[in-house]
Amino acid sequence: MTESEFVEIADNTIEAIQQAIDECGADIDYDEIGGVLTLEFENGSKIIFSKQTQIKQLWMAAKAGGFHFDYDEASEQWYCDSGSNEELYAMLSWLASEQAGELVDIRVAEI
Repeated sequence: MTESEFVEIADNTIEAIQQAIDECGADIDYDEIGGVLTLEFENGSKIIFSKQTQIKQLWMAAKAGGFHFDYDEASEQWYCDSGSNEELYAMLSWLASEQAGELVDIRVAEI
């Protein structure tokens, strides 16, 4: 994957996350500045996404810790590079639910 392909996929992913948050019905505010997406919950906690273009990863910081995601071109999915290689949206749903104190289901049909 070239750097420009990575940037396009990462930008589309960040946009898809914003749209999924709008559609999930949870009370989550978000703001994107310079390619960094910050999700803020009622209790003041945050989840932050940033693109790491040089190493072609998306990074997510949450109360539970920091997570790095690699894009798998074959499945067109982002997977955590540690632990159980969890898929990005599944992990985001779990972490957002934990931080929001309510079930948050963030599903994205396609990037």
